[in-house]
Amino acid sequence: MNKTEQALKERIKELTCLYEVSSIIGNANLELIEDTLQAIAFSLKKAFQYPEKTVIRFHVESFTVASDNQLKNALRIKANVNIFNKIKGELIAELNNTDSHDINFLKEEQLLLDNVALKVGSLMERIEIQKNETSLKRQMEHADRLGILGEITAGIAHELNTPLANILGFAELLKSDVEANDKLSSDVDKIISNAIFSREVVKKLMFFACEMPQEMKQINLVPQIKSAIHLLDATFKKEGLKYSIKIEAEELWLKADPIQITQIIFNLLINAIYFSPKDGLITVEAYKRKTDVVLKISDEGQGFKPEDLDKIFQPFFTTKPTGDGSGLGLSVVHGIVTSHKGTITAKNNTKKGAIFTITLPKD
Repeated sequence: MNKTEQALKERIKELTCLYEVSSIIGNANLELIEDTLQAIAFSLKKAFQYPEKTVIRFHVESFTVASDNQLKNALRIKANVNIFNKIKGELIAELNNTDSHDINFLKEEQLLLDNVALKVGSLMERIEIQKNETSLKRQMEHADRLGILGEITAGIAHELNTPLANILGFAELLKSDVEANDKLSSDVDKIISNAIFSREVVKKLMFFACEMPQEMKQINLVPQIKSAIHLLDATFKKEGLKYSIKIEAEELWLKADPIQITQIIFNLLINAIYFSPKDGLITVEAYKRKTDVVLKISDEGQGFKPEDLDKIFQPFFTTKPTGDGSGLGLSVVHGIVTSHKGTITAKNNTKKGAIFTITLPKD
């Protein structure tokens, strides 16, 4: 075979490879990306001049695949895999030239490698876009569910508020009439105590439904955080816990209701304390960005079960034992953050425990 025929044969192999790779990518199951990369690696291997001596390897984000075992002391060429204009991996071709040092890669093979790396980068971008769309859809569905719950909750709270006020008022009047009878007085005290507890639950429901009046003003978040930590210092000591405060500046200004911001910090800290093991560390971090302020509170507890992550801000959902919580604390926090046009997310820490991240606009 003369050089012209050989060159033509190699160009046909390269074009066939590009067609195959395009077909593999076009028919790719985005849930089986590793299999897709493996198929591309085998297709690419066949397109090289010495396929039996060539190994193709992919390192793309968390994926590593290869057509064969890695070669030692081999010739190598590579191409970067760019995803959204950032290098996120590489495509490597290795050539075993131990039998003959005269063999080498063709310049066209580097061009082929570059071309395939470009196609793989486009595939990974498509996957990332699809993931973001799925995540956004899930968030919107979650927001819709919470919105409906908020409307229902607001109606329930308003319906209960008036009769509870009447029960409490008449019970207090009745108490003054039965003070001489210890048994009756004790029973009335129980009525008053339970009415007060119920009123607090209704108040939390109204917070969740954003029905409580707000007094928005410019506040510095730093003293709010330090004050909450100071007031809970005895609780930290009692539970045998440590805390760490990471604040980048002495002033983190934002427009918010100071009472409701304090309630956010308290609820999240108390939640972190409850779920923290003895000698555990609770970390409070705050910093500012261009248009918002970020507050993070993390613990070293057991974290969330995957099936609970979508439900933790729903009213009456709790992972605490019966009697330890009403399931409204995090719902209240969510309602306050939403009413401040902010966002709140909950996820498991990389090592252990949970982390809540709150983003609040400065203005």
